[in-house]
Amino acid sequence: MTETHTKGSAETEGGRMRAERVRKLNQLKEQGINPYAYNFNRTAFATDLQRDYQELPNDTETQDRFRVCGRVMNERNTWMFVDLYDDTGKIQLFCHKMNLPEESLKRLRLLDKGDFIGAEGTVRRTKQGELSLKVESWELLSKSLQPLPDSWDGFTDVEARYRHRYVDMIMNPSVRETFRARSRVISFIRYFLDSRNCIEIETPVLQVEAGGADARPFITHHNALDIELYLRIATELHLKRLIVGGFERVYEIGRIFRNEGISTRHNPEFTMLEMYWAYGDYLQLMDVTEEMLRGLAQHLFGSDQFEYQGTTLDFSKCNRVTMAEAIKNVTGLDVNELNTMEDAKAAAKKLGVDLEGCDTRGHVINAIFESKVESTLIQPTFIIDYPLEISPLTKPHRDKPGLVERFELFIFGRELANGYSELTDPLDQRARLEEQANKKAAGNDEAMPLDLDFILAMEFGMPPTMGIGIGIDRLVMLMTNAASIRDVIAFPTMKPLHRKDQESEEKREVVLE
Repeated sequence: MTETHTKGSAETEGGRMRAERVRKLNQLKEQGINPYAYNFNRTAFATDLQRDYQELPNDTETQDRFRVCGRVMNERNTWMFVDLYDDTGKIQLFCHKMNLPEESLKRLRLLDKGDFIGAEGTVRRTKQGELSLKVESWELLSKSLQPLPDSWDGFTDVEARYRHRYVDMIMNPSVRETFRARSRVISFIRYFLDSRNCIEIETPVLQVEAGGADARPFITHHNALDIELYLRIATELHLKRLIVGGFERVYEIGRIFRNEGISTRHNPEFTMLEMYWAYGDYLQLMDVTEEMLRGLAQHLFGSDQFEYQGTTLDFSKCNRVTMAEAIKNVTGLDVNELNTMEDAKAAAKKLGVDLEGCDTRGHVINAIFESKVESTLIQPTFIIDYPLEISPLTKPHRDKPGLVERFELFIFGRELANGYSELTDPLDQRARLEEQANKKAAGNDEAMPLDLDFILAMEFGMPPTMGIGIGIDRLVMLMTNAASIRDVIAFPTMKPLHRKDQESEEKREVVLE
């Protein structure tokens, strides 16, 4: 199918092509062929052969025999040449009447683009220089019923690509490379933390109280207990319980759920690293974070520098700037001179900043920062020393009244990490969470609840602790040069198709246009 078909003609053509594939399927069954095999004993991958025989001269044959398997993506000269793709790359199959029985040659005509086959033969390089397997036997492994787009460039509709990610991965090999890179990112982070005596412990996804962040949770119902539960919006409070329980360095890389909007940087279901390290503060935490990200860049690119969306990012050293300094550098406004809520509001309005939801001086200052400064932070920059009012889980600044020991790391105008010296005073923590609970009762759906069990845990004693959360998806975006968070999530959240579209075979095929 191609993107040039009209809706009606595409439905007709798509249905006809599927019917033809079903006809071939039935014909194979009538010949006693199982079109869905149980296994295949492969002895080589495509890239293994390409690497091992890269010096083989043109128009040269060997007696080296291998068994390969994969998906058929192209054929030429009436199935004499077949492009077979496995998980590593492509190998050409040379299917000639001199090497294959007549019955086997006839069965080739029952194949379609998208079918999986296995083949055995010897390695040769054609006169044109294409490394090939001279096929002496082959077998069908799985018959594809849905026609694929006509060419590598035939599946470009963004909505369809995200909704039918499996087709996207088939037609766009770079998509698979993105998820391989994602796996390498996560593996490196685990290696980095594990090698520093951190231990990964899973915490509950279903929670009685959804705390640890300012976010609207998803709500579900537990039938056996007959209670409402919340999908976690953070792992923070349970990981801190582990610190209370005696673990000194804990982390979790897990799925987080926030009932919020969708954008190029936001998905309701995303992956977060949270790490808590006893006896450290936010200054030490910035050092550890910088070391980890620099090591990741070197692991992936062999350098502290790499390009993202046309901009070279330098991870050799992260800038450190207070929020007040950052605002002054961009706007000329000295927020330290804004002594009252009225002063802060007046200054914000003069700058054209939207103050919806800002009910404290600290929230106004943060709104100014987000509106005017955040997008200017291109190179890796730690913004430090935040207003106390917007940081209910953070230790007060040891030298600056009204501020807390908190940082956020910004890269390319986006927040990537949030870390701080953790609040360990249970009485102060209770007072702050009670204030949050009052806001929640007044209608603020994103305010934190009062988690009394967490307060109880803190009253057993919590050592000085540094903690951080890093958005894995945004980090992978940087490391894979992806413009949208949907590009780095295998199955991003999508609005479902209308039921009629789901039930209609023809319309389901049209989506692949």
